[in-house]
Parts: sequence; structure tokens; C-alpha cells
Amino acid sequence: MENILIANGLTKWYGSTKAIDKLSFEITKGQVVGILGPNGSGKTTTLSIILGIRFPSHGTYSWFNQGAQRMANKNIGSLIEVPYFYPYLNLKRNLEIVAHARGNGLTDINHALDTVGLLNRGQSKYYTLSLGMKQRLALASALLGNPDVLVLDEPTNGLDPEGIAEVRRIITEQSQSGKTIILASHILDEVEKVCSHVIILKEGNIISKGSVAELLSQKQTISIFAEDIDLLTTALNSIPGVKIIDRKLESITVSLSGGIKPAQVNAKLVSMGVPPSEIMEHKTTLETQFLELIRKK
Repeated sequence: MENILIANGLTKWYGSTKAIDKLSFEITKGQVVGILGPNGSGKTTTLSIILGIRFPSHGTYSWFNQGAQRMANKNIGSLIEVPYFYPYLNLKRNLEIVAHARGNGLTDINHALDTVGLLNRGQSKYYTLSLGMKQRLALASALLGNPDVLVLDEPTNGLDPEGIAEVRRIITEQSQSGKTIILASHILDEVEKVCSHVIILKEGNIISKGSVAELLSQKQTISIFAEDIDLLTTALNSIPGVKIIDRKLESITVSLSGGIKPAQVNAKLVSMGVPPSEIMEHKTTLETQFLELIRKK
């Protein structure tokens, strides 16, 4: 896979406070990577460094195997907080100013507005827009020049459910067109819907990274029903990778690890003479995994 971004040991000090500590990761072409973490974990600092807005205290990063050259940024569209737009200029004129500042042409302004659903408001003054429309205009400015990479910091911040769904649609469509997307967010349900990979930060350190599918498959929870709970308990305690986390009168809830699957648990129990009457699988969400990782000391 083609490397889009490589970070090695990124560290940033603000006085005596270490915002991020020796972050190393790789992002390859076509990935949608969510950078997650509680407030103060270093998400915005990380994005600001890889965009050249801030300089790392230590460590290096490289875009497109070209180093941290500003030339590479012409192929990166970014949204760090809401950019400044002129209130009394219309949307098209505001985007023309952004395009000139970046050295982009003006030919794709209509396409960018159309992509975010604002083409029919192109002549509207910026101050007349709702918060959701302002956020979509900010996304349109990031899309100018048709960059191969989008870096977005909290792109759904402050939006209502309809606005969040609209931004999700835009991100999904851009991903399907082949763009690599890096986004920081605290809305875990949205990250699970749009991201292929995650990097989880806590107090400036990476505590987990990898594909969303891998993270969700690390631990699975099932409830097993049987006539004799005592026999079931004894049998489950003898199966590697099975850990009892709750016991009720008619069922036992267990977590599975080490790659064991519910069907394998069922087969083992049948072979032991303790056939389950029912096995109920519980969906593992990114939110539950995230909270479990964050709460670990």
C-alpha cells in the first residue's frame, strides 16, 4: 500500500506541559482514519503539526514520502476549526478568496459547492447561513483544488443530527472517490460509521491503533442459556479464551478473546455434555471499546 503520511516520534511541549509524546503511525492511501481521545488528549495538536501549523518539539513526519515540505500541502485540504469567511460576501466570492490564497484555480468552486449541497446558495451572503451550512461551506473550502487528502478537525462540531448526517454523507462520498481522510472527532458512533481505521490517544500517548474491524473483533460478548447453570459454569471455566463476566439464574454472559468464536464455544459445550439452549451475541461498539481503553490505568 502507498504511504500517504508517516509520523515518527512526534512530541510537542507547551512550556512544561507535554501535549503529545512520541507518536508514531502510518496512514496509507484510501484509509479513513479517526483520531480519537478525550479532551486534552492531543488530537488537535497532532493535526496542527502534520499540517505545518505548529512545529514538533521532537520527531518527524513525511507526506507522500517527500518529507514535511509545504509543497505537499497543495495536495491536502484541511479544516481546523471553522475558517474565517467574510460575512457580507457571498459564498462564491468567499471561496474565490480562499482559492487565490492557496494558489488554486476557480474552476472547481461550483463543484465544491455542489458537493456539499450549497450550489443553490452560491450568491447568498455568508452571514445568512445556518451553523450547519457554515460548516458545509468550510468543507467546500477544504475540497477546493480536489486534494487527494482531507484533514478534518471535529467536522461535525456543533451540528444537529441532520447536519451530522449530511457531513457523514460528504465524508463517505469523498472516501468512495478514493481520497484519504484523517479526522478528529469525539462522536464515536459517527467515527464507527465512516472510518476504516482509528488512532486512540490518551494524555498525548497512543493507546491503541489499527482497523475498526480489528478493534471491534478483539473482544466479543455472548450470553449462554442452559438448563444446568452450575454445569455450564464449570464447563465454561475450562475453555481457553472464555471469561465469565456475569451469571444469572438462566444464563451466563462471557467475553471471548484469543480468536475463539461463539460457534466454537457451542461445539465445545456440546462435546462436554452441556448443550446450550440458546446463545445470544451482543454487538460490540467502538464506544464500548473506546471507553474500556480510556478507563484502563
